[in-house]
Amino acid sequence: MNIITTVKEMHNTIIEQKQQGKTVGFVPTMGYLHEGHQQLLMNARAQNDIVVLSIFVNPTQFGPNEDFDTYPRDMDRDEKIAAEAGVDYIFFPTVQEMYHDEPSVSVRVKSRTDVLCGRKRPGHFDGVATVLTKLFNIIAPDKAYFGMKDAQQVAVVDALVRDFNFNIQLVPVETVREENGLAKSSRNVYLLEEERDQAKELYKSLELAREQIQKGSRNPVEIVKLMTEYIEGHTSGQIDYIEIYSYPELSPLKHLTGKIIIALAVKFTRARLIDNMTLTIN
Repeated sequence: MNIITTVKEMHNTIIEQKQQGKTVGFVPTMGYLHEGHQQLLMNARAQNDIVVLSIFVNPTQFGPNEDFDTYPRDMDRDEKIAAEAGVDYIFFPTVQEMYHDEPSVSVRVKSRTDVLCGRKRPGHFDGVATVLTKLFNIIAPDKAYFGMKDAQQVAVVDALVRDFNFNIQLVPVETVREENGLAKSSRNVYLLEEERDQAKELYKSLELAREQIQKGSRNPVEIVKLMTEYIEGHTSGQIDYIEIYSYPELSPLKHLTGKIIIALAVKFTRARLIDNMTLTIN
């Protein structure tokens, strides 16, 4: 496994590999890898000749009051996990390497961002789309792997690939969970002991919603009310949102039909957790 820190070397390495006819799978991350990232890497390893992992805590997707400086980092641990997963190259650039000067051009996302987490994080997905555009151009992968835990990000990347005609196959990968249902996340380390036990109830609320839909409920207001009461009754967390939309369009629905997403965000003392479930209703 090789660690590459410059855009030029990464770009030239990919050109050499592609000239040999090799396919490239790409997993973009901000590091502090966990089992969810491992699943992405394993999928990429199984489906491509070369696997590239990027580790870059992207400052342009953090708001002024968000946790860029305190975002967990552990490169030694990340290297070990990457090596075990069969990664060929880690792209590990500095902020200066990725953003030399004040950019003249940036990417602005116009849809799929005014709901869920995007509503309260103006500019966040512009930063995500900008850095992914750069990474996609540097690494030119055949396939790019993203976890469905952040389903809104997957929806935005889906639009980015389509609108900018990237010759990349987007591969969404199901959320990896702990045995109690809690979605794996780098931010889980911030949970207090009692909150970590309560956090499993978030997924249970999603399962409860699925059960109601399977029983025939098609009213999103009723589903949201049911989940709200459950979370408030079983956790000390503060609900940020519980919302239901079409997927991946993220359009509002008055009647549940087609492919939908049920998504939530709940704030605990030092961590804000997100989770979701996608369903197809015939």
